[in-house]
Amino acid sequence: MPLEVGLWRIDDGPVRVPLTAVASETELEDLIEADPGILGFPLLLIGRQVRTEHGKVVDLLGLDADGTLHVFELKRERTPREVVAQLLDYGSWAKGLTNEDIRSIFRASPYGGELDRAFAERFGAGPPDSLGTAHALTVVAGDVDAATERIVTYLAESLIPINVLFFRSFSDEGRTYLARSWLVDDVAVAAAGTPTRQDKREPWNGQDWYVSFGEESGVRNWNDARRYGFVSAGGGDWYSRTLSTLPVGARVFVHIPKSGYVGVGTVSGEARPFADAVLTVDGEPRSMADLDLHAAYDHGRPPDDQDRREWIVPVEWTATVPREDAFWVPGMFANQNSACKLRARFTIDEATRFFALPD
Repeated sequence: MPLEVGLWRIDDGPVRVPLTAVASETELEDLIEADPGILGFPLLLIGRQVRTEHGKVVDLLGLDADGTLHVFELKRERTPREVVAQLLDYGSWAKGLTNEDIRSIFRASPYGGELDRAFAERFGAGPPDSLGTAHALTVVAGDVDAATERIVTYLAESLIPINVLFFRSFSDEGRTYLARSWLVDDVAVAAAGTPTRQDKREPWNGQDWYVSFGEESGVRNWNDARRYGFVSAGGGDWYSRTLSTLPVGARVFVHIPKSGYVGVGTVSGEARPFADAVLTVDGEPRSMADLDLHAAYDHGRPPDDQDRREWIVPVEWTATVPREDAFWVPGMFANQNSACKLRARFTIDEATRFFALPD
């Protein structure tokens, strides 16, 4: 049984606050829309009254910080078993939504705009590459009958991500209060995941890569990289391994952590250790070790068997800016990997405008 919520006012003695009828479904939607936090966890609403491909209408759709899709069906009165079947039908629809489907739902919703920006404003970071690889189903109700309770509990214990969220309304001296409780312990109800599919991820255009240029005093300097045309990483296998995957001809968007995007260019050579790196300076090949540099590109003597050398990738710059002029807006992609495929269209579009790149 769900936890029953009571409310008492303490004056000379406890006075129970009377339970009142929950707001209408539309009013309840309005409350959730105004503050999704009343559901009990951070959520970005992405759609309201969303029509499925089967002609049904989902009351509310949302995303959590992990990219899990949450489906809500609101029922103010006692919830019949048919609502559970309806919600499971919505789950079969939600499971088939692609990354682009989810973004299209948000663009067409009353919230609109750029999903990446809204996601970052809500959660403090851009969305993951994969959206909707898992989903959770919730009936928001005032009450359920015994059969519905048994069915939902059975499904939840069978790892179907379904639950019932109860709202109780209390009225006291002209003020109305709302309390919530769950039918099943929400911690125990895991979202249903599907094997990661290509269409659950942002599509990659086959050209653009993200590079993290971690400036480090005495070790790595962005002014050197701008002047001589390269990106670099090192200090351990984890850092240099991803940088070495950059193919010649790739377009790279370079980001300095905690600053922003500082350059766009094209990879013009394969990765080499600093001691062997050759860069083209004024049309002539030059050993990087012979150049006038601000940093040493040396991580000292390795204490273990890891390759801690600094690896250099030559780049022909299209556009760069100093670190102090780095470009950043909420929702742009950032990652700890030294290099990875850049799938975030919002980031590419914003950087394209900032660096005045051809469309």
